[in-house]
Amino acid sequence: MEKRLNELSINQKGKVTDIYGQQELIKKFLDMGIIRGTEIEVVKVAPLGDPIDIKIRGYHLSLRRNEAVNISVMVLNKEERI
Repeated sequence: MEKRLNELSINQKGKVTDIYGQQELIKKFLDMGIIRGTEIEVVKVAPLGDPIDIKIRGYHLSLRRNEAVNISVMVLNKEERI
């Protein structure tokens, strides 16, 4: 099932399928290592829902909800996780 990154629950994992937005935002994501095929896990969400703490490529990254909406992910089931 495909969702936006901001729709994932805590401890849910997904694989990046697409990135949307202006060219500057896409470049920012690419510089942070967010590229197609990369596995992302939502670690925690701030009490008011912003920012979202994700784990990607072995490090933690905080994204604003309005940034996370620009990232589409394929939700991974437990047996599909690496």
